Amino acid sequence: MLSRSRIRRPLLHGLLALSLAIQPAWAIDLPDLGEVSRQYFSDQDEQALGRAIMRDVYADPRYLDDPETENYLNQLGYRLVSVSTRNQREFIFFVVDDPSINAFAMPGGNIGVHTGLLLTAQSESELASVVGHEIAHVTQDHIARMVAAQSQSYWPTLAALALALLAARSNPNVAGAAIASTQAYAAQNQLNYSRDYEREADRLGYEMLTRAQFDPRGMSAFFSRLQRASRFYDSSAPAYLRTHPLTSERISDMEARSEAAAYLQVQDSLDFQLVRARLRAREGGPADAVANARSTLQDKRYASETAARYGLVSALLRTRQFNEAETEAQKMLASPDIRPMVLQLAAQTALAAGNATLALQRYQTGSQAHPDYRPLQYGYIAALLTTQRAGDALKRVDKELTLYPDDRRLWMLAAKAHAQLGHRLLSHRAQAEAAALSGNLIAAVEQISLGIKAGDGSFHEMSVAEARRREWLALEKALRKE
Repeated sequence: MLSRSRIRRPLLHGLLALSLAIQPAWAIDLPDLGEVSRQYFSDQDEQALGRAIMRDVYADPRYLDDPETENYLNQLGYRLVSVSTRNQREFIFFVVDDPSINAFAMPGGNIGVHTGLLLTAQSESELASVVGHEIAHVTQDHIARMVAAQSQSYWPTLAALALALLAARSNPNVAGAAIASTQAYAAQNQLNYSRDYEREADRLGYEMLTRAQFDPRGMSAFFSRLQRASRFYDSSAPAYLRTHPLTSERISDMEARSEAAAYLQVQDSLDFQLVRARLRAREGGPADAVANARSTLQDKRYASETAARYGLVSALLRTRQFNEAETEAQKMLASPDIRPMVLQLAAQTALAAGNATLALQRYQTGSQAHPDYRPLQYGYIAALLTTQRAGDALKRVDKELTLYPDDRRLWMLAAKAHAQLGHRLLSHRAQAEAAALSGNLIAAVEQISLGIKAGDGSFHEMSVAEARRREWLALEKALRKE
């Protein structure tokens, strides 16, 4: 008879594929987790799987590597997490560059949000309602519950989905057929649970909205509009509806909660409007983006003039119209409410126009006014490197790394600073740290090995590098065994 540890490993490999291909089914009236579900899917298993997922996410071209948008989403997410019933968990919120309306929770507290959802939500409360719903899926350990409920009968589905996702790399059509067949089997097994789990996520998400001072009506408004829109779709219903079964009963439950709540008028934050303007400026061709942004400003079709001008500056940078971008940036800076995102874009505009002095001045002012806003620090360090001030860049990045040692972007900037200064060991070591934080231990070992071979570090630096190499080798070996 197979031991639990031996039969659990194929399940973990398949679960990654499952989380990408279909959303797990959710149920509410199940006993507390305890040993019943964690015997199949422990906390350690989930964290290991979560790291593997993020390694693939960071390598996927659809991952939107945009610090400003990601920072906003994490601020929004943790505002909700802080008022949840299980706020001790760590989360990673990331953005997927995809126009479809979707969001999803995966093992390890990893929550992805499509750009299509960010642009479709008509208010910040609507966006928060979807993010809160996904947070509830994580805090309630729904994936572990699903594994416990399905037990061994679910393993063939997981294995088949794993093979389907692997096949997608070479032949998407074959993979699509494989996923479709396993989805049908999975849906049949999960039907008794899916609606109850979704109701639980609705209830807890609603409570988070209320406690975080968002408009709780945002949840019913968004899902009702999504349900109405789905009537105009044939086989191409919004992705969110395909992965999150939406019923009239759920809509009624949301509306009943909203009607019972006291009226709360919540104004969207400027950061919400800035992020949406930033994403719109990325859409379509550069010339079309500029035309659309100009039209929005001229016709006053905006909730925030600052955000509309921010979108125009972003679009103008795409077309390399630097003089006009600087003119609009100065108007943007005249606003009484200057957010760090605005300062960041203004500094980028000056640097793109070739005015390094003004750019560094804006970065210095912004980083002093908003020391905790990391995108500004990234920009400042990158600007120092661009102007060949690697020593100043290294001092700043080292200071930031003492505060945020697990920030892979800071390690990448550190690698560039060391490279400019001719520090080969330290440059490779910084690249290795960034790779390890991205979940790519093989790349981390390769980089640290190159650094050790360079042999230009001090005894202490070489000792640290050797220790990190041994640590990553041991971890990679353990993961390969599993």
